[in-house]
Formats: sequence, structure tokens, C-alpha cells
Amino acid sequence: MRALNWFTPAIALGRIAWLRTVLYLFVILDMHAFVRDTRLKGEHPGLYQPLLLARIFELPRPSVTNTTILYVVLIVFCLIGASNRLPRISGWIVAPAFTWWVLIGMSDGKVDHDHLALVIALWVLPTVGKASYGDQTRSEAAGWAVRCVQICVIATYFLSAVAKLRSAGWALTWPGSAVLTWAIVRRPHPVGEWLLHHPWMLHVMQWVGIIAELLSPVILWLKGRWQLLGVLFFLGFHAANTAILLIHFLPTVVCWLAFAPMERIVPWFRRRWDRNASDGDAGEALDAETGQASDRDAGEAEDQAEEGRQAKEQAGA
Repeated sequence: MRALNWFTPAIALGRIAWLRTVLYLFVILDMHAFVRDTRLKGEHPGLYQPLLLARIFELPRPSVTNTTILYVVLIVFCLIGASNRLPRISGWIVAPAFTWWVLIGMSDGKVDHDHLALVIALWVLPTVGKASYGDQTRSEAAGWAVRCVQICVIATYFLSAVAKLRSAGWALTWPGSAVLTWAIVRRPHPVGEWLLHHPWMLHVMQWVGIIAELLSPVILWLKGRWQLLGVLFFLGFHAANTAILLIHFLPTVVCWLAFAPMERIVPWFRRRWDRNASDGDAGEALDAETGQASDRDAGEAEDQAEEGRQAKEQAGA
């Protein structure tokens, strides 16, 4: 029972609303910046080599017609989904459409594992109904969807470490290899080229990287600040990869938002707004009281001056 509760934590629906908006908009960016050659493969179908999933479902070969339709459908329904309108309809259209888009785009022999969490997120988000950004209603359905995304984010790193071990015959030789040196030579960049003069730093980075990947599942059970530190570590890990190798991993990075309590954003702004409004009302009340006191003081001063003039006139008389 406790294991079932772990897979279905009660999470505010507001987090689902934020995830939909961010991820659906990111899909549009992904189609133009990362997996952007799907339509080109439609123009040159002879280069298409279907991946396993495409062969299992016997998906049609890409053509100008079906890749163009796929493009238009994704743009339209990603925009609808990002607005949190028709969440189930738009979600169940975007999920298979983007999966097919990725299968075509990665049919040239290079499958980017940084899209694992993003694709799974698109499949689980439609399982949750309507949600708004400030909705604090806790839902196990929302918790299950968020947990699926979190697990896939972590699996991206853990399975990467497993692949490194498997490629070396299940021996821990990858950290001591020259793989980072080869990668820097292949992708020259000022920061990486500077590190070539300090090979020991590259080996330290390789050891830190694979240990972090093997221990990444621990983040799923961390709480509060400790989990935040784990998330920040991996975000720093990606920042270092970008600086050294120009590898960004943004499709995975954006899915780290599944760990962020984004449902607190709207209540936080509401509290700030109410506080500022109450401070303004208090200031106006204080100004009104100050003005009334000033009027009384001015009236008293005029009365005293009038009494003084009358006293002088009587004295003169």
C-alpha cells in the first residue's frame, strides 16, 4: 500500500496546468530547434530507416504530405494545450503526433535519449482532467502523472550510466578513459580546449558524472531542500556540459520542472498583491487622518488669531 501511495502522491492540480503550458510550448521550440529535420526526411524518404517502434506499429514512411500535416497538427494542438483548454483532446493528439515526429526525426541512426522524459510527459498529461494555475486541489491522478515524469527524468541519467558500463563489458573503465578528451576535440570550444591542458580534471569530471548518474534515483526519495540540492546539481551538470561540449540536454532539463512546486506561484503572487493592497489602504487611511488633524490645527490657529484681534480692538476702545 505504501508503494502504491508513493506512485500516486496527492499533488495540487496547479502543477499540471503549469507543466502543460511549459511542455507544449517547448514542443514547438523542439520542432524548430532540435528535432527539426522531420519534414526534410519527408522530402527524401529514401534515407528513412524506421526505428523499432515505427516498425512495430507499421507507421507509414514519411512524405511531404504526412510530415506537413503532422507539423500543422502539432502547432495547432500544442497552442491549444498550452492554454489549458481541451486538455484531454489536445493531449491525446499531441502525444502520438510528437512521438511520430521524433521517430521520423531520429531515423538516421542517432537516437537522443534526452527526449525520453519529454515524450512520456506528453503521454501522461492527458490522463489528468482540467486544471488551472492556482488550483490547490490535491489529486492522486496529478501525482501519478508527475511521478511518471520524475521517474523518466531520473531514468535518463541512470540508464546512461548502465549503457556506459555495458559498452565496456560491465567494467568500470569509462571514468578512466579519454572520452571527454575525444568529445572536446570533436566539439572544440574555448572552455573545453583549456581543460585539455589539465587532463586530471577531465578524469575527475568523468568520475563525478558516472557516480552521480548511478546515484540519481536517490533524488526520488529526497525531500525539501535536499531534493532541491539534487536538482540543482544536475542542472549545474548540464550547464557544465554546455560550457565544455556545447551539449544542452534541454528536453530533459525542462522536465525537471516536474520536481518544482509550481502550484505555489499563483498563491504567492496573490499574497503579495493582497499585502500591497492592504498597505495602500492603510496609507490612505493614515493620510486621511493626518489631513483631518491638519484641518483641525489650522482651524484652531485661525480662532486664536481672531480672538487676538478682538482683544486688541477692545483694548484700543
